This record gives sequence, C-alpha cells and structure tokens, in this order.
Amino acid sequence: MKTLYNILFLFILFFFCHSCSEDLVGKITTGTITGKVVKKGTNTPIANVKIYTSPTTQTVFSGTDGTFKLENVPLGDYSVKAELTGYLASFQGVNLKTENAVSVVFELSDDNSLNSPPSIPQLLTPADNSVDQPTSVTLTWSCTDPDPGDSLKLKFKLIVKNSLYNTVFEKSDIKTKSYVLDNLNFGVTYFWQIVANDTVNPDVYSAVKQFKVSDTPNNRFHYVKKSGSNYYIISSNETGQNFQLTSNAVNSWRPRLNNDAGLIAYLQTVSGTTQIFTAKKDGSNVKQVTTNQPVLGYNYEDLDFCWSSNGSELIYPAFNKLYKINKDGSGLTLIYTTSDGNFITECDWSIDGSKIALKTNDVNGYNVKIFIIDLLGNVVQTVLSGQSGAAGGLNFSIAGNKLLFTRDISGYENPNHRQLDSRIFLYDLNSNTTTDISQISKKPLGTNDLDPRFSPNDAEVIFMNTSNDGISQKDIVKITFNNANTEYLRTTLFANAEMPDWE
Repeated sequence: MKTLYNILFLFILFFFCHSCSEDLVGKITTGTITGKVVKKGTNTPIANVKIYTSPTTQTVFSGTDGTFKLENVPLGDYSVKAELTGYLASFQGVNLKTENAVSVVFELSDDNSLNSPPSIPQLLTPADNSVDQPTSVTLTWSCTDPDPGDSLKLKFKLIVKNSLYNTVFEKSDIKTKSYVLDNLNFGVTYFWQIVANDTVNPDVYSAVKQFKVSDTPNNRFHYVKKSGSNYYIISSNETGQNFQLTSNAVNSWRPRLNNDAGLIAYLQTVSGTTQIFTAKKDGSNVKQVTTNQPVLGYNYEDLDFCWSSNGSELIYPAFNKLYKINKDGSGLTLIYTTSDGNFITECDWSIDGSKIALKTNDVNGYNVKIFIIDLLGNVVQTVLSGQSGAAGGLNFSIAGNKLLFTRDISGYENPNHRQLDSRIFLYDLNSNTTTDISQISKKPLGTNDLDPRFSPNDAEVIFMNTSNDGISQKDIVKITFNNANTEYLRTTLFANAEMPDWE
C-alpha cells in the first residue's frame, strides 16, 4: 500500500512540474524590433525601405516617416537588414532577449558614394603649341572611368577660346573622344579644354592646350559649290589646297577677288533679295555693301558685277540700270540705263577704267546684246547683236583690247534657258574679229563652256564645262593658249565646281 502511495505522489509531482514548465515557456518567447531609416548626412526619412531579418522571421517596409516595426519576433540574436534600390544596404545586429522592444536606426548612404570619378582627360591631338594647323582640325583626347557601366554614361564638354576675338565656343554631350572643329580663322591661336562627366561625380577638367592655324594663304582661285539649294564659296590654289570661305547655311555665289582691296566680293541672298558682300581673304570681316538698291535682273544665277581696278568701287545691274557704289556702301550712283528697256545681266570694267562691257537681254533671257560703253554712258562698240540663243560671260583682257564671252551657237531657245552648244569666243576690239577658242581646244560634244575668265597674265582662260543635259556634274577647266593658235590644251582644275574667278 505504501508503494502505491509513493507511485501516486510521484505522478502528481510530475504533472505539477510539467504544467509549471509549460507556463514558463509560453510566457516570454517573442519580442519586437522597431526602428527608423534615414539618409546619411541629412537624416531625411526614407520610405519603402525593405526591412528583414536573418535568420528569417518577417519582412516589412518603412513608412513615409521612415519608421518600421517587426512584431512577434522569437527571442534570439538577429541581423536586421535595410535595403532600397539606389542606396547601399545596411545591417544592424540585434540581441532580442525580452519582450521589451529593441530599437535601431539605419543611416543609408546612396550607392553613388562609392563611385569613382573618371580620369583627368588627356589632350592628344593637335599637340600642344602646334602651328600651321588647317582651318578644320580634329581634336582627340583620352579618358577612362574605373567603374563598370560608367563608360556608357561618360560624356564630354569641349571648351574652345579664340585669341583674336576672345570668344568662347562650348559643345556639350559629346559621347566620343574626338570632335572636328571647323571654320577656324587663319593666323589665330585657339585654346581648348575637355571636361569629363559620368553623371555621378563632379566634373573633371583637363589641362588647357593651344594650337595656331596657319596664316591666310594667298589663294588666287575662287569658285562655288552647291549644298542643297544654296551655293557656298571655296578659296583654293592650283594644287587644290582649299578652304570654305562662306557658310553653306546661306546662299553665296559669284566670287570676285580684288588684290588691291584685299577683299573678295560676292553675291548673297538676304531676305529674298540679292546683295553684294565683301570679306577678307580668310572669310572674316564680312560686310554688306548694297542695301536699299539690291542687285536685280532676269536670273539671279546669271547676274554678275565687277570691281574697279583699284578696289575702291563696284558696278552692278538692277534690271535696265547700271549702278556704281563705293566698297563701304556709300556713294550709290546711277551710271547707265538701257535705251530699249532690256535688262542688264552682266558687266565688266576694263583695268584702265575707261570702258565697261555690258550684256543685256529681254525678260526671257534672250535677244542678247553685248556692247561697250564709256564712262559717260555712250555706246562705243557693239560686240554681239541680232543672234538667237543665250550668251554671256564677259571679261576684259589686261590691256582691255580683247573681250571673252560665250554664245550658244545652236541658237536654241526654250523657257528653261537650256543651252546646247555654248562656246567661248575671244573678241578683238581693235580688229573686230572673233575666235572660237572652244573649237580650237576641242570642246567635248554635247557640252557647254560657260563663265570664262582670263588668267592674271592673259595666257590662259578658266571656265566651267558641263553636259548640256542640265543635271550632270560641273567642272572648272583651264585652256592654255599656244603661239600657233592651232590647238589649245584643256586641263580640269576643280571637279564639281562652277562660277570660277582667277585673279
């Protein structure tokens, strides 16, 4: 019986102890982790930060005020992580021992804080202090970024300063490590610098280097090319070394150099009118000569004007009138009016200043007359009259005793003013005789010779030759005279060019 009592006592004691143990374990088994996420340095609250623990319990996101709460977290040691795109992840160690809440603060740094800046750009070409550079220079440099992916974001800014005009040119968002710098001024020193930016770090500036453009060449050839609907003027020597004198953003044509004035005059479209401009040989110091009385006529591409030999004045047509004007735009004077009302399209002034050659035509460009007037407006000699077809291209020889002109010997006339067989003729004012120099030089069949000009020594003629189809390439060709006058040599000087001038 005693043994039975002992067994019953032990059973009751085990049951009591087991119940007490369950109560103790069930009481404090979880806790709470609270905290706040702010931006490092400013303490600005950061919302939507992902908060979770390791070992894994639960995941929450911070509120608009940056606070968060992890509840019912089993007691123990944890690593709490805060994570948000654009910021460096942060960890906090937490020892959760009691039901009392444990509070932590996360200070997140944006992930740009570990980003390295690009290297200092190294300027490669042209070399520092280099001289005799062309008016179009390719600038090159090197630069690297140590962070993967930043090379795709790396952009450059070019800063160029002009020593002559003290102007600053800037070009941003360059994605390559080279840039072509166009339309530079002859004889001018340029300073350049590159700024690198990876969109994360502050700008990184290169050193400043310099180069000098060659002095203005004494080019004696000028002609035009076409870009879209605009003409632009090229300055060149006989070897083909050239530069662009005028921008192809504006329509500029019919260049005329005067060495005494040191200026190139040309026609340019201004608000739908044709005006005379001048510029230095390097294309700088551009000035508009005509204003209230523009150049006017049958076809603006055929219009021509002329310098006085000393470069102080110019003459130009305006329908049936011929005007004279000083190179600075002053002294506008009417010097001739046609008696039949026909338009003056072209003119040339002899070097001795004693006579002027004129080409007139009707409103359709035909009924052409070429004649010579003196400075009082008297017609002193008729060169061409009563011929059908187009004609033009006037130019006096040095002595003024010969005159170049062109005429379409086919006599063809049509609304588009197409010419079929335009030839260059040399008219002797003393003997009143005409020589067909296109025939002597064996002009190719089906082509036109147009816009002839004497060479500076009268030994050669420069002109434009093209197919009579009106759409083929135009080339500038030179004819060299010989003593026998039996055959003249034709040489192509400039391809895809027209309206030549040789002074």
